[in-house]
Amino acid sequence: MNEKLRRTKKGDPRTSTGEIRSPWREARSRLARNRAAVMSIWLLAGIVLLVLVGPLLSPYTPDAQDLPHQFQAPSWHHPFGTDAQGRDLMTRVFTGGRISLAVGLVATVVSLLIGVSWGMVAGWFGGSLDEGMMRLVDLLYSLPFMFFVILLVAYFGQSLLLLFLALGAVQWLTMSRIVRGEMQRLRGSEFVEAAIALGLPRRRIFLRHLLPNMLGPILVYATLTVPAVMLEEAFLSFLGLGVQPPAASWGSLANEGAAAINALSINWWLILFPGLFLALTLLALNFIGDGLRDAFDPTSRPHRI
Repeated sequence: MNEKLRRTKKGDPRTSTGEIRSPWREARSRLARNRAAVMSIWLLAGIVLLVLVGPLLSPYTPDAQDLPHQFQAPSWHHPFGTDAQGRDLMTRVFTGGRISLAVGLVATVVSLLIGVSWGMVAGWFGGSLDEGMMRLVDLLYSLPFMFFVILLVAYFGQSLLLLFLALGAVQWLTMSRIVRGEMQRLRGSEFVEAAIALGLPRRRIFLRHLLPNMLGPILVYATLTVPAVMLEEAFLSFLGLGVQPPAASWGSLANEGAAAINALSINWWLILFPGLFLALTLLALNFIGDGLRDAFDPTSRPHRI
């Protein structure tokens, strides 16, 4: 019994029956023991459920104007209050959450597709190709990302699709470096050399042998990229360069709330509720990312013995 207890405390990959657990099962077990990450997962799941189901259950539509009831404080009929056009703010917050979450997910997928492909090619071939590709990454790193996104949006016009692509196109640089380093580490592994000796196609080696062994760092960074993209979208929307009316995101709703505040009318609810949902989502995603990092890399945090 004492031996089993010591294994549990030290994070031994063996179960109580002596069975060796896979790295994925061990990572899942460590993640389940991280209370902050587990609570964040439940919090994020609740926010996603509200965002998806809330507008369907609301008796109001997000764009229905009711000018006689503008700037109403939170009440039983309007739990989040109303805005300058008398629209129900709760419905708009839930609807805007769909766009904010979609921006984070789509832009992250775009950055993953570019960054993973770039890093795998550079890390596998090495030599002058690797040198040229990574010097280009260093060059792009020297450019101000947000200024680049603002130029794209200002030049090509303000559209939701362009916003997705622009934010994703500037987030792939760090991922390419991570994947390149993992590829260089795994390229000389015995299982890769065995696959090459068996004459397996390079595409199969990438997809079946290399990519699964890099999923841990990729997943962790992707989880941390989503809140970064959402924050950038909120910043652009706050400047009026992001999501355009009548569509709304949490950032654009906060911008509308800031514009409605003046010396004669302090409508605090217009900023509080969009900002609260954005802050809770970003907080949950960051805790989940930290939990995944600790789960896949148990040496990043010392064990308590």
